[in-house]
Amino acid sequence: MQADSIVIIPTYNEKENIENIIRAVTSRPEHTFHVLVIDDGSPDGTAAIVKRLMADEFKDRLFLVERSGKLGLGTAYISGFKWAIAHGYDYIFEMDADFSHAPSDLPRLLAACQEEGYDMSIGSRYITGVNVVNWPMGRVLMSYFASKYVRMITGLDIHDTTAGFVCYRRQVLETIDLDAVRFKGYAFQIEMKFTAKQCGFKIKEVPVIFVNRELGTSKMSGGIFSEAVFGVMRLRWDGWFRKYNQKPSL
Repeated sequence: MQADSIVIIPTYNEKENIENIIRAVTSRPEHTFHVLVIDDGSPDGTAAIVKRLMADEFKDRLFLVERSGKLGLGTAYISGFKWAIAHGYDYIFEMDADFSHAPSDLPRLLAACQEEGYDMSIGSRYITGVNVVNWPMGRVLMSYFASKYVRMITGLDIHDTTAGFVCYRRQVLETIDLDAVRFKGYAFQIEMKFTAKQCGFKIKEVPVIFVNRELGTSKMSGGIFSEAVFGVMRLRWDGWFRKYNQKPSL
């Protein structure tokens, strides 16, 4: 059964969450969402769980790409984007495995693109204040002010520049030169938003509540935020001198 929407979920050691998140995404009553898991060689057996679900219940709705090791969040999504484009999906989502992004918000992100005419929608933690639950205050402040800093340096009119809950129209990912995306960590999220803007695409922030994971171990670190903070200077430089592909005219 072909659907027009697929949710890409990168995983590394997510055995506690992966089955539940797959069930939660694929059971949405409002719309049919397929799931593509990009697993970076999880030693905890995450991929084996996905394979069991593919064989038992989710044939033609659940897909898996296995990679040989931890190759970075950005390269996982790039791999997923290329797979989704090759398989004909019109709406392509980024989403975490740990329920920090609520599956119930997927239809709202889809509606922004499918019904309201935006090219990209972002599940935003900061568009209506600070909507984060169960994060340590230090991490909340680091994330919030990192996004403020990114806005100041790049000129992006986006409140949550590091958000990882995103819906893309297929055309966005076909226009961006995915092989030229340089960041592999969470600065990848900033680069994709910046590049989409430079290409002339319309972006909407959809308010969501971000809930810290209850199961499994966070992959976040201070180094990830450092990459996000220092990498934006390079993006600003690119914005002045690099030639970006432009959104095709209708």
